[in-house]
Amino acid sequence: MEPVLQIDDLKKSFGALEAVRGLTLAVHPGEIVGLVGPDGAGKTTTMRMVAGLVTPNAGSIRILQTTIGAAPSPVRAQMGYMPQQYSLYGDLSVEENLRFFAGMYGLESKVMLAREHRLLGIARLEEFRDRPAAALSGGMYKKLALSCALVHEPRLLLLDEPTNGVDPISRRELWALLREQVGEGVGVLISTPYMDEAARCDRVALLVDGALVAFDTPAALATAFAATILELVTEPALGTPAALEALAAVDQIYTVGRKIHLVTHDPTTVQRAVRDQLAAQGVRSLRLEVVAPTFEDIFLSLSSAKSSEVRR
Repeated sequence: MEPVLQIDDLKKSFGALEAVRGLTLAVHPGEIVGLVGPDGAGKTTTMRMVAGLVTPNAGSIRILQTTIGAAPSPVRAQMGYMPQQYSLYGDLSVEENLRFFAGMYGLESKVMLAREHRLLGIARLEEFRDRPAAALSGGMYKKLALSCALVHEPRLLLLDEPTNGVDPISRRELWALLREQVGEGVGVLISTPYMDEAARCDRVALLVDGALVAFDTPAALATAFAATILELVTEPALGTPAALEALAAVDQIYTVGRKIHLVTHDPTTVQRAVRDQLAAQGVRSLRLEVVAPTFEDIFLSLSSAKSSEVRR
């Protein structure tokens, strides 16, 4: 199956800053590809280049097998784009916003009404069709924005952190709406700061300092994670565990709430060293045990391991 989006060796610099470094990835019909990475990793710049808002310094972008250049292309009508700050018309109602965007794509009245009815039903906005967009909650606003991006039935959907700042129920409903579209063959490129959402994607592209350091299914990334995670809880809480960072066999260490996660390939040595270190500090260990890695553990470990390599 041919990809709806193919990115090859994409590069973008802003002065001395290399925002995107030779990115290559594809999005196929009926799949969600997640762009994951810390702030400044190049996620939004990538989205804006694909959307045609930023011109790459090098590389190529193909949408539906058509190479996209600086000039406008008719194939962009097959793309829907929802940036982080999506601006609806606040004084227009939910229904009027949908009809406005449908009109921009030249949809006939009969087609527009059918899609409006379907999207409002899926997004659970039917009963709010007369409410001004400015009076919607954050979650409803995002669902309306996504509906407006879908009203012309694009084959490629670009979503830049669409659930940021949205309550958990609205996040779940947004993802249900996404899965409905994916089931009909839409390809989705989505950036997200949430690890649970990254784990829902069909494939995940991890960006660090503008470079792609991992691109695979969540299951494959989890299988490839060869290290052991030790979870430590102490009394009193250690906060920033600086004293433990220099211990032998500790590959990485970070806090998760009041818990501390230590990444290691030699858990026995680390457990002994941690207990000795805590005893010397007069800190009591409430729990020090091996736990299954979460997707957040996998993400943090890959980010840390590749960050210094990418920056060289």
